[in-house]
Amino acid sequence: MKRRMVLAVGGNGLIKNGEHREIDDQLAAVQEIAGFIADIMQLGFAVTVTHGNGPQVGYIFRRSELAFEAGELHFVPLKNCVADTQGAIGYQLQESLHNTFHQRGMVEQPVAMVTMVEVDGNDPSFQNPTKPIGVFYPKQKVDSLLRKHSDWHIVYQKGRGYRRVVPSPRPIRIVEMEALKTMMDSGFVVIAAGGGGIPVDRDGDGNLVGVNCVVDKDLTAALMAIELKADLLVISTQVESVYLDFDSPQRKALQRLTVAEAYGRIGQGHFGPGTMLPKIEAALKFISHGGKEVIITSPENLVAAVQGKKGTRIVP
Repeated sequence: MKRRMVLAVGGNGLIKNGEHREIDDQLAAVQEIAGFIADIMQLGFAVTVTHGNGPQVGYIFRRSELAFEAGELHFVPLKNCVADTQGAIGYQLQESLHNTFHQRGMVEQPVAMVTMVEVDGNDPSFQNPTKPIGVFYPKQKVDSLLRKHSDWHIVYQKGRGYRRVVPSPRPIRIVEMEALKTMMDSGFVVIAAGGGGIPVDRDGDGNLVGVNCVVDKDLTAALMAIELKADLLVISTQVESVYLDFDSPQRKALQRLTVAEAYGRIGQGHFGPGTMLPKIEAALKFISHGGKEVIITSPENLVAAVQGKKGTRIVP
């Protein structure tokens, strides 16, 4: 029986750098990742894929704002931008996986599923936004942005610049979970809950209502891995490993981290709230619900990390 893996691909990992962030550049990165996914499957894993959308949803949102400010088009709500990125990135992954499987003679079929994730409208993150989206701005641009958008929250990320942050409530339930289970059990490689899922809340009558926020894709990936009873949760990000003192010259890569050690390092402030902390929290959530192991690494090291040669392994 194949081992079950949930792979969470970071949205930033699809943008190589500031000079390579167009659609074709992203497709090239997705095609590379599709090859890594096929490699992992050929090691004996049944893989379900989810992905981030931090830069991509920011691009769409900014295009919408520019068109609206120019008086040309209507404004697109954040929840719809999340849905747009889920479809667009899901399409690129589905096409790239299909072609990779075809080239290798693999019989599996990929399918991207539009996925809603339920959140609590009273989640404290709505009062304290922390989730970064979009591009990094220089200091001179921030003041003009805040004059135009007084409701925005913009924070400084050391060494990178200023970036907008939005509410990021915790995921409660993946609405289409039963459909996802059925497809995975039938052998499909499912791409689901992209961007953390399209966030919805319930009204007084139990109907679903979209919410303007972004759900952290790593926490949704952990929820998905728990529901699928996955053997392994793999979180792909821009760095090869989890580091201590990441922003200092003395930074140290961790090959292995126990749950107790992870809580200790969180208490010492080693993991940034908008960067590595959500990934560590997702790992701890998965393991606390019976998960055996979490791997955090960069896309190019995925296969080596699954083989125990690269990345950081988080264990009970």
